[in-house]
Amino acid sequence: MKAILTLNAGSSSLKFALFSVEDSCLDQTPTLSGQVEGIGAQPRLIARGSDGQRVIQPIDDGGAADQGGAHRSALAHLFGWLGTQRADLDIVAAGHRVVHGGERYSAPLIVDEAILATLDTFVPLAPLHQPHNLRAIRSLGEMLPGLPQVACFDTAFHRTQAAVAQAFALPRELSAEGIKRYGFHGLSYEFVARRLGSVLGEHAGGGVIVAHLGNGASMCALRNGESVASTMGFTAVDGLMMGTRTGSIDPGVLLYLMESKGWNAARLTRLLYKESGLLGVSGISQDMRDLLASQAPEAREAIELFCYRIARELGSLAAAAQGCDALVFTGGIGEHAPEIRARVATLAAWLGIAIDPEANAANSTRIEAPGSQVAVAVIPTNEEWIIADHTQRLMAPT
Repeated sequence: MKAILTLNAGSSSLKFALFSVEDSCLDQTPTLSGQVEGIGAQPRLIARGSDGQRVIQPIDDGGAADQGGAHRSALAHLFGWLGTQRADLDIVAAGHRVVHGGERYSAPLIVDEAILATLDTFVPLAPLHQPHNLRAIRSLGEMLPGLPQVACFDTAFHRTQAAVAQAFALPRELSAEGIKRYGFHGLSYEFVARRLGSVLGEHAGGGVIVAHLGNGASMCALRNGESVASTMGFTAVDGLMMGTRTGSIDPGVLLYLMESKGWNAARLTRLLYKESGLLGVSGISQDMRDLLASQAPEAREAIELFCYRIARELGSLAAAAQGCDALVFTGGIGEHAPEIRARVATLAAWLGIAIDPEANAANSTRIEAPGSQVAVAVIPTNEEWIIADHTQRLMAPT
């Protein structure tokens, strides 16, 4: 079986999906998918085998002393397992999620050493993501040196934004160094944008606000299917409140913590990325499912703040898109939490948004109520397929 492998590498996890490309036709559903978690600690493979059964396998990484060795060990185990599932497996290319393409890369491309060297220069722009993305590419290149590898950038979809939408009010020399709004979750938004025509019909080309709600959360304003504004900016900590990230915060708070508590960059990073958001406000969990099931007032407050921030950003993005013809929910929370969608719709009723309770509870594709001035949809995202599709297109003979 000829197939494309997609990889999304983090500091301690490696998500994968395998897409069949027999007869040059790319399946939308992966043949196999799962993840290696606990890399660098107690790694294990979690997936569903070819028989549909859930697989949990501990991985012996030989006590790898560095993350590079740990990722190589995880990849080696993954390839061994894939071979046990499909003896006829022929991986023809690999596609990778790479968080940052900087100002230089606005489309997926086949990587080589020169491109990897350039991508290394973007590590300061995404220090918690970029190094691990690139480590997976290099590790796979060492294992299979002849395998074509494609980098698909989470920032690329937003390069259609006007200069004014990307600018900070900073001295020009800092802006010239690349300090600007980049936006993220672009692979998710690209998949949703491709589905808009079939789901929204005549509304697809208007002002469409997409809410990608999950442990990482952001929103994007589209016009004619292209990004015109996004809530994430220079980093993936900006914008909405998230599972453990603050979202937008007054920079003066950080200055205060530096001056009054002596906090350094490492301590502030932990606050911004790991200790805040739903977890910090609730003191209970970063998982929305846990909070929705909880009767604790702190859980209610975290949910209320999460929805309030979405509603505020919705108004801002509607202005950027010159109207709101449709609201689309995607991501783990957006796709599976009717209560959150209902709360957001109530807060945004002034825009003419109204949803049908039964359609919403059923997670239907279209959930607006009769008479709603705004179309409302739920579109499950598929970032892995977008990566595989880009990889196949780049591999196809011209």
